[in-house]
Amino acid sequence: MSFINYSSREISCKIVYYGPGLCGKTTNLQYIYAKTNPAAKGKMISLATETDRTLFFDFLPLSLAEIRGFKTRFHLYTVPGQVFYDASRKLILKGVDGVVFVADSQIERLEANLESFDNLRVNLAEQGYDLAKVPLVVQYNKRDLPNAVPIEELRGGLNVVGVPEYQAVAPTGVGVFDTLKAVAKLVLTELRKGG
Repeated sequence: MSFINYSSREISCKIVYYGPGLCGKTTNLQYIYAKTNPAAKGKMISLATETDRTLFFDFLPLSLAEIRGFKTRFHLYTVPGQVFYDASRKLILKGVDGVVFVADSQIERLEANLESFDNLRVNLAEQGYDLAKVPLVVQYNKRDLPNAVPIEELRGGLNVVGVPEYQAVAPTGVGVFDTLKAVAKLVLTELRKGG
């Protein structure tokens, strides 16, 4: 649910990066942050444990476009990947405008991807969202690893409805901005329709 500030003429949109633990959600945001013009970004806040896993969220306001004279500001969040942080996942999904599902391409993470995708569907439904109507992009991360599952196999479990999808190697930036641009475009299209 976008927030409109009439006095500053800004529309704030929330994009959430969702996926299993250690799939590359935080790495995506870190890459975007590092490569974005300092004038176009705010401070990134990262809350993590000593093992460098995201516990709560990363926050990156990012200005991308104007709609009817209003600046559009995107707030990018990640959810914690670990299942026992489900309450935090639900909280972070509140008011979401778009979702990037980051899948870990490694064969041993296939079940974790499917479980996390199902958890996304359930958590959105609990808040009155229909996954089929939420702007969604699927990113297949870690495509450079030798144990990466073929895309067709990943698609069969994670993208049966045919949303935009991208292959990625987040630490090097491959597919990172393509994914962000795709979800931002879907969110902006919804905004222009009146949401």
